[in-house]
Order: sequence, then structure tokens, then C-alpha cells
Amino acid sequence: MGTTQLADLRGPPDETGRAARMKAVVQDCYGAAPEDVLRIAQVEKPAVGDGEVLVRVHAASVDRGTWHIMSGLPYPIRLAGFGLRSPKSANPGRNLAGTVEAAGSGVTGFAPGDEVFGMAAGTFAQYAVARTGKLAAKPPSLSFEQAAAVPVSGVTALQAVRDHGRVQAGEKVLVVGASGGVGSFALQIAKASGAQVTAVCSARKVDMVRALGADHVIDYTRGDFAEGGRRYDVILDIGGNARLSRLRRALSARGRLIIVGGETDGRLLGGSDRQIRAKLLSLFVRQRLGTFVAKENAADLIALGELADDGKLTPAIDRTYQLTEVAAAIRHLLDGTARGKLVVSVHTPATGGTP
Repeated sequence: MGTTQLADLRGPPDETGRAARMKAVVQDCYGAAPEDVLRIAQVEKPAVGDGEVLVRVHAASVDRGTWHIMSGLPYPIRLAGFGLRSPKSANPGRNLAGTVEAAGSGVTGFAPGDEVFGMAAGTFAQYAVARTGKLAAKPPSLSFEQAAAVPVSGVTALQAVRDHGRVQAGEKVLVVGASGGVGSFALQIAKASGAQVTAVCSARKVDMVRALGADHVIDYTRGDFAEGGRRYDVILDIGGNARLSRLRRALSARGRLIIVGGETDGRLLGGSDRQIRAKLLSLFVRQRLGTFVAKENAADLIALGELADDGKLTPAIDRTYQLTEVAAAIRHLLDGTARGKLVVSVHTPATGGTP
């Protein structure tokens, strides 16, 4: 993606003076390498339908699901509605924060000019259409870039801690992969629940997780969370690949293990076999072992916004990219060196500079 693509992000105006077309990231085929399949193109500005709002995207963000949608891996994701042989959506973005441009019929609670954040398809673009059930008012305490970092990762973390981990005040919680997108939110939500949190991460990310509120930090290159006799009431395994036997060894007799991530290069299952084995084993042991698929909804976005406004949740942003640099952002994610979230800046709000 060359720097010349930054020249005009507005597209040619129509008779109203507004852009009839827009710049967006597009892909024509599946591929594991973002540099090979993603490009910038000028496409039609999406039309808003019933129960939908058109959002002028100020910022978006990258998560692991971005890569899955882009690559079509593991293969079962293609059967989940994303396209069997080629991507059904030409744009893998899923998170956004921006300003409502227009509201479709039947929409209540949102009007042009409202600042919002949430989940939608095709958010690596200047405009995106979102369902109202996956959108909420942007928390006043967060910038557009910070708000764009929250939706998918934040909702996943909230449901892991609150609904599946059922974390209570005073409990001991271990977060494996605490420096990543979901992990950095899960750590803070567990702390907000009154838990004592131990974070597992690499040495270069220790300072970050301590700043987010971790009570204890284990550098996995120097220590093993399963050794030393410490037991946890809840373990959130986010992006790790520890064997179930190790995880169970660190879990209390009736503790809860929630596997949120943990991936391999397998094209068929991609590491989900570990989740399946955990659920089966849970039928025969006193420990509760499981996993879940996050449900995108506005109520949880609102709950996350309240935590942010109360000063209990701060998005950890490692780096911000431009729309033309989405491939580089995904590559950074794949490299495993990101600390927190990677954000894509699209439009600059009118109050902050050139649109």
C-alpha cells in the first residue's frame, strides 16, 4: 500500500456535495498473509436499511477475529456465513467508533451527529452500516480511538469474567495472556469485580499489566504458573496453549477454567479441539472447564462504557495505524509483539482537524 493512497480519502462528490463513494480496505480472496490479500479501493458508500444506522467511522481496531475472517481459517469459519470459497464480505473490519451519519426507518435512540461505538461488518472504511442492537453511545471519557478498541475484545472479556468465570470479590483469578486485547480488558474487569488478579505475560509487557492493575505478574519466560503450589478460583486462558493438565494443576478443587483463546496453525480446528476436550472432561471432574462464543450486544457495550466512565476500564493501545496501513496492523498482531490493542484511525472528527 503506497503513500499515494493517502491523498484523497473522500472520493468524488455527488450532486449533494457528499461523497457518493468512499475509500475502504477490500479483499477478493482468502489468504493468511494480510499483505497479499488486502488493498485500498474506492467503493460505493453503503446504504442504510431498516433498523440500521450509517456511521461515519472515525476509528476501527484489529483483533484476532479480523485475521480469521480475512484468512478463512480455520475452515469451519467459512461455514459460519463468511463465505465458502471466497469472502462474503470484502472487508474484515468488525469494530468501530464514529458519528451517526443517517438512521434507517424504525431506528430509535440514535440520530445524526450522535457519537457511537460498537460492532459492524466492513469497518475498515470511511463509512459502515451497523445494527442498533450492536451499537451504543460512545463513553464521554474515551476518545474515538480508545472507544474503537473496546467492542469485540471488551465484550468477550466481560462475558468471560462476569458470565462464565462468575468472578466474585476476594477470589483469586489468573489471566493467561493478560497483555493482549481481550486479556488487558479481562484483567481490569476482574479487578473491578474485587478479585485478586495474577497476570501471565512476557517480560517486555510486565510494566503494562502492572499499570492496568495486576496484583501479581508471572513472566512466562522465567516462571510457570502451574508450579509453586498457588491455586486459583478462576483461570481465564486467553491466547495461551497450555495443556489442560497444567491448567487444572493451577486450578482450585472446584475452580472454573474458561478457555477464551489459544490457537494453533491447524486449518481444520485451529486449536478448538482443546476447548472441546475441556468441556468433555468437565463432565467427569469437580472443576468446571469450558469455553464460549461471545454474543455481540448493546447492553454489554453500555456496561463497558460505564466501567470506562467510572475510571475502572482503560483501553491499552499499543499503536495507531492509518486506513492504508491495515495490513501492517494485522501483521503486527500476528507477530505477537502487540501490547494491548491496535487501532486504525480513519476520519478525524470535524472538531479535531481535516475530515
